[in-house]
Amino acid sequence: MLAIASAAVFALALLFDLADISSDAINNGTLTLLGLLLIALHFAGVGTNTNWRPSGRARTRRR
Repeated sequence: MLAIASAAVFALALLFDLADISSDAINNGTLTLLGLLLIALHFAGVGTNTNWRPSGRARTRRR
């Protein structure tokens, strides 16, 4: 999910750069750093559930 958000932020930064849109609070550098932060969090495993296991009967096998 964070990778999708970072792709959207990078796309927004590209559109701002192509249209020469800039403001004091949000500029291309800010959006790029935000995108890189989201990618780093994605690579670190934040927002993923790696401890997921099926619950109930789906976990047991019949013999």
